[in-house]
Amino acid sequence: MKSKKFLLPAAVAGVLALSLTACGGGGGGGGTSSGGASGDAANNLDGRGPITYVQGKDNSNVVRPLIEKWNAAHPNEKVTFKEQSDQADQQHDDLVQNFQAKNANYDVMSVDLIWVAEFAAKGWLQPLKDKTAISTDGMLESTVKSATYNNTLYAAPQSSDGGILYYRGDLVPNPPKTWDEMMKMCDIAKQNNIGCYAGQFQKYEGLTVNAAEAINSAGGKIVDDSGKAAVNSSEAKAGLTNLVNAYKDGNIPTEAITFQEEQGRQAFEAGKLLFHRNWPYVYNLAKTDGSSTVKDTFKMAPLPGKDGPGASSLGGHNIAMSVYSKNKATVADFIKFITSEETQRFYATQGSLAPVLTKLYDDQELVTKLPYLPVLKTSIENAVPRPVTPFYPAVTKAVQDNAYAALKGEKTVDSAISDMQAAIESAGAK
Repeated sequence: MKSKKFLLPAAVAGVLALSLTACGGGGGGGGTSSGGASGDAANNLDGRGPITYVQGKDNSNVVRPLIEKWNAAHPNEKVTFKEQSDQADQQHDDLVQNFQAKNANYDVMSVDLIWVAEFAAKGWLQPLKDKTAISTDGMLESTVKSATYNNTLYAAPQSSDGGILYYRGDLVPNPPKTWDEMMKMCDIAKQNNIGCYAGQFQKYEGLTVNAAEAINSAGGKIVDDSGKAAVNSSEAKAGLTNLVNAYKDGNIPTEAITFQEEQGRQAFEAGKLLFHRNWPYVYNLAKTDGSSTVKDTFKMAPLPGKDGPGASSLGGHNIAMSVYSKNKATVADFIKFITSEETQRFYATQGSLAPVLTKLYDDQELVTKLPYLPVLKTSIENAVPRPVTPFYPAVTKAVQDNAYAALKGEKTVDSAISDMQAAIESAGAK
């Protein structure tokens, strides 16, 4: 949702591609291992030489300048950029095909958070420990967790993202801190003949994000820390009930069940919504689009939760080393280069990507350019990864199918949650 940012005009397309797509790295044993590298390929951590970096489409021109800089300083360890499409499912399938083929030329790659557990469990990612270890000091804790599987770091946080509440500052002087406060403010929307709240409620990955945020914000979980189905709880039911009741009451307008990110953004910019949940990429568009009616009136706040900031679904990408790479020492150095403060600052200013280093969210120079950084920091600090499981495709389908049926009134919340639990267990998360 993919994720999955800080939009400067030149970066809109690239950031949108990352934002709209969309979680973890560890010791072996995810239950689906299909055998990673063996023998010399797995154990040779000292190899140096040219490598290939694989990532989705570089619309915002972030990757090429960084690789040029690296290559100038490392003439014997040059990086070649393998550019994928801008479609997350195509990126995923391309990586899977090359992992299955044990392609040693896919040395290092950018992976959506939700792929880390799957790839690690299948033995395709090199654990970042011992000779390939990187420092995670100063990184946002939630981003490090997203790169961790079975208590082992399997990737390095590369860029982050978190959900934001956009609201009409001209109609709401102070943003709601809790879900109940926001629902009470829906009277303001009715008085102004506009919709109250919308997120992403069409049956796709965005609904998993929104349902997970509702469930996590109410204290529930979809899977537990060991990856087992854990959604059949009173807390999860309370979270889904919040969405279902809001839709039933009209606080979430009827048309919002068709919204993905862009439909909601356009409705908010058109002045049709009081509150809107979306990613940071909306900020620049709402400020600069000629058709935006809220460019001078909208504000941003953390998502509201049960008793304070809600639990955003964590977005972003991690950078991982293929277990099949023959030049792992070079890859490890390249990963350190990508996670360095200098590169992270470049991501923010040039690529509009949320940095993973805590200190940059309080950097006055960056905050001046990107004034919502403090709000985004709160969002990311309270963020929860989407379910960390090797069975993610089946898990997200279970969430989408049942949350959508509950919203439409085709299932009760109790039935939807029960069926969600059963489907997640059937997928292997039990």
